[in-house]
Amino acid sequence: MGMSLNILSATQLWVTGGLFFALLYLAAMGVDWGRLKSERALQHSCLGAAVALGLLWQLRAGLSPGLTIHIFGMTVVTLMLGWALAIFAGLLALLMVVITGREPLLLFAANGLITVMMPALVSHGIMVWERRRNFRNFFAYIFFCGFFGAAIAVALAGCTMVLMLWASGTYSWYQLVHEYLQYLPLIMLPEAFVNGTVVTGLMVFNPELLLTLDERRYR
Repeated sequence: MGMSLNILSATQLWVTGGLFFALLYLAAMGVDWGRLKSERALQHSCLGAAVALGLLWQLRAGLSPGLTIHIFGMTVVTLMLGWALAIFAGLLALLMVVITGREPLLLFAANGLITVMMPALVSHGIMVWERRRNFRNFFAYIFFCGFFGAAIAVALAGCTMVLMLWASGTYSWYQLVHEYLQYLPLIMLPEAFVNGTVVTGLMVFNPELLLTLDERRYR
């Protein structure tokens, strides 16, 4: 989901811009740039994920004017690259979306927060929770980190966007509930399926691509 028209207030643009750059700084500090520079496979994974997301985000459906929905795919990218590098891959994909005219440059920070940063951080948080629970069955990683993580990520991102639009006065609360929130569960299901399926495939055929997967825990 994302905003394809400038429907936020000036104050919201400044606030989202500040949060965006703060999280971007934390992400930059969290990336192992030396490893990224030396490992060609990691470079390919990062760029490949960015291109895949950029193409995926071209496929979207319109609801109310300026409000669109699409599959995020950030959960699987976060499990592949870690939250920090996943944010940079997602922002590169978002830049592709802006270049193709799908979303305005003015809302890059706001859409980056909703579409990229929040799903990455939520997915990372659920992965950390799964680790601390110390599950010994690899299905726990697939279900909680893949399926469940993606559903929760898109739900929280969607609710955040609804609150932003309601606060801006663009739409009434009634409109947002009846034109968006009531359909949020229907958005969560395909998000969970797509991310969970890709995570399952990677875990079976190319587990080395999932940098957050500790195979020793599931033996």
